[in-house]
Amino acid sequence: MPAALALKPSRFGPRSAPKEGTESPAPRPAVRASRLYALDGMRLFAALSVLSFHWTAYVGISGIWQGVTPREVIPLVNRAAAYGWMGVELFFVISGFVICMSCWGKRPGEFFSSRVVRLYPAYWAGVVLTSSVILLLPHLARRRAGSGLTLRTVLGNLTMLQSPLGLRPVDGVYWTLWVEMRFYLLFAVVVAMGLTYRKVVAFCGIWTIVAVVAGQVDNQLLDTVAMPQESPLFIAGMAMFLMYRFGQDLLLWGIVGFSWLLALVRIPAIRAVYVEALGHPLSWSVTAVLMTAAFALVLAAALGALDWVRWRWLTVAGALTYPLYLIHQEIGWTIIHWSLKHGLGVRSALLVALVTVLTTAWLIHRFVERPLAGRLKKGLQHSMTRLRAASDTPAAPQG
Repeated sequence: MPAALALKPSRFGPRSAPKEGTESPAPRPAVRASRLYALDGMRLFAALSVLSFHWTAYVGISGIWQGVTPREVIPLVNRAAAYGWMGVELFFVISGFVICMSCWGKRPGEFFSSRVVRLYPAYWAGVVLTSSVILLLPHLARRRAGSGLTLRTVLGNLTMLQSPLGLRPVDGVYWTLWVEMRFYLLFAVVVAMGLTYRKVVAFCGIWTIVAVVAGQVDNQLLDTVAMPQESPLFIAGMAMFLMYRFGQDLLLWGIVGFSWLLALVRIPAIRAVYVEALGHPLSWSVTAVLMTAAFALVLAAALGALDWVRWRWLTVAGALTYPLYLIHQEIGWTIIHWSLKHGLGVRSALLVALVTVLTTAWLIHRFVERPLAGRLKKGLQHSMTRLRAASDTPAAPQG
C-alpha cells in the first residue's frame, strides 16, 4: 500500500499510522447516527421486490389471471419482476448487519427474548390470517393452496419449525424464516461467549470455511447447519456492521470481498430454482449485478455514505416490512383473483391488492405486533431474571 494512502486520515479508522515499534490500537466504537434510516428503506424495497416477483412474474399462479396475464398487459414490469426474488438476498445481508447491531452488548437471555419478540407476534397473525383466507375462500385462493392444509399443519406452522417437522408451510415465503432461525441459533453461540470484535471476526471465518466444505459434502445435517447457499450474505452483513461500529480495515474488507465472491459463485444453483418458477431463463450477468448491488447498498450504509437519509417515514416503512412480507403471497393472490373476477383490469387488481396488504400489514403492526410484543418482552424479561436467580442459588445440602 502506498505510504500516502496508509497515512491518509479516515472517518472510519485510525487517523494516523502507529509509531514504529508500537502495536496498532484496538478497534474503538465510531461515533455514528443512532438509527440507520436507509436500512428501513432497503427492507421495504426488498419486500416490494419479492412481492412484485410473486404477483407479476411467478407462473404458478396462472389460474388466477382469468386469461390475461401481467406479461401481456405490463411486459416491462413483468421482465423486471423476474429478478424480484433478489430482494431475499438483500434481506439476508441486512439481517447479518442488524442482528449484530441489535444484540451487541446483550446477554444470551436478552438475545433470545429480542428474537422471540421480533419474530413471533406478527408471524402468528400472518399464519392465522393466511390460513383463514385459504380455508374460507377456497374458490378464490390459488389452485391447490388449501389441499393438505389441516389443523395439524397450521399448528405446526405456529412454531415456525414446519420445515424440520416435515410440514408444508401455510405460505411459501415462510421458508426464509427457517433460514433466519438457523442463523440466529448459530449466532447465539457467539452471544453466549460474549460479543466482541475478535469473536465475531473469528465466527465469520470459521463459518465461511465450514459452509464451503458443507457445499462439497453429501451430509444433510452439515448442510442444514452451515447453510452454504445463504451464509455468504449473513457473513458479509456481520462484517459490514463491524465496519460501521469499529471502522474499516483490510481484514473486514477481505471478509466482505470473499463473501461477495462466494455469493457470485452460488448464483447458478439458486438461479435454477427461480428459472423453474418463472418458466424462462435468467441472465447470470443481471443476477450478478443485482447481487453486487445488494452488497453495495448495505456497505454504503455501513460506511456512512447514506447517513444523509433521515426521512422519518422510513421508520414506519421498516416496521411494516415484516408483516407485509408474511401476508403478501397467498392473500395477495386471493385479492387479485377476486378483483379480476369482479371485472377489474390487471393494473387495478394489482393496485387493490397492494393497498389491501399494506393496510393489513399496518393493522397487524399496530394492533397485534406492538401490544403483544410489549407483553412478551415483559414476561420473558421476568422469566430470564428468575432463571438467572435460580442459577445463582446454591443447591440445598442433601440429607
